[in-house]
Amino acid sequence: MTPGATTRKRVLSGMRPTGKLHLGNFVGALQNWVGMQDQYECFFCVVDWHALTTDYADTSRVKENSLEVAFDWLAAGLDPEKCVLFFQSHVPEHAELHLLFSMITPLGWLERVPTYKEQRENIKDKDLGTYGFLGYPLLQAADILVYKADCVPVGEDQVAHVELTREIARRFNAFYGSGKPVFPEPQSLLTPAAKLPGTDGRKMSKSYGNTIMLADPEPVVRQKLKTMVTDPARVRRSDPGNPDLCPVGDLHKIFSSNETMAKVNDGCRTAGIGCIECKSWAADSLVRLLKPMQERRKKFEQNPRLAWDILEAGSQRARQAAGETMQDVRAAMHMSLDYEAPQGRAD
Repeated sequence: MTPGATTRKRVLSGMRPTGKLHLGNFVGALQNWVGMQDQYECFFCVVDWHALTTDYADTSRVKENSLEVAFDWLAAGLDPEKCVLFFQSHVPEHAELHLLFSMITPLGWLERVPTYKEQRENIKDKDLGTYGFLGYPLLQAADILVYKADCVPVGEDQVAHVELTREIARRFNAFYGSGKPVFPEPQSLLTPAAKLPGTDGRKMSKSYGNTIMLADPEPVVRQKLKTMVTDPARVRRSDPGNPDLCPVGDLHKIFSSNETMAKVNDGCRTAGIGCIECKSWAADSLVRLLKPMQERRKKFEQNPRLAWDILEAGSQRARQAAGETMQDVRAAMHMSLDYEAPQGRAD
């Protein structure tokens, strides 16, 4: 697949390199990406520069964590023959476009992004008073627009970032478009938000220590399920429960078959089954999902160079597409790298 050689709509999305992915990452984004690669022209990047916006003080694990993310992407079914997988930092055009956007973007636009104030208030152990942190939505806009993406798959909490990207594209086009827009205004492609709890009942997150990792072997998955919280109304084995109020019930709704769900609904509500049996069925469903991924992952764990080469080749393909965009950008801004005679003079 050559970037730009298809009439399919183009999609851009990325993940920070936080290391191995968990079920929340899979349900929240990765599963959707795998389904999109046959329908859209997809660019998926490991956004390693974005990792520095909060974790700039220690970069020692960025490369290792980037590879772990790549392993899980490939294991989950992202196919380099169907989509472009790449490292953000290997495509310097992202940084160039980010710089140019920084010249035209009012500070107030960045300061009003909801996640900016939210994270400044919630993350107290790091100094987030940096331009990199303030400007990360601008880098995100460059990530999207350098590929002239039509759509961006996001959850509800990221819609404001896509709207900022649309405003930046509009402002750039107004200044430099000369009647012909340089950038499209990308649309949010809302990802269905499944309710996926962690083992303690809260949202699954590494920061809570409540995750089930895509790479967790079967004994670990089963042990984590054994400790998972359940419907608080079921104090005794003989008490009826409600799967709609139970974190294990939420897992069943996402990962279990209709047949298993029917058994869970009937058995839980009538106290016909205990929580241990219900958790065991949930573990069965997770193991069926994860085992094939883990088999594919082994190949890359044993030879990390395979994954590196796939993403390096993807980075070259991404550079080709990004380079074409930057030619348009420089021409629109009268900053082309080619020599042009000054207006009114002929060489």
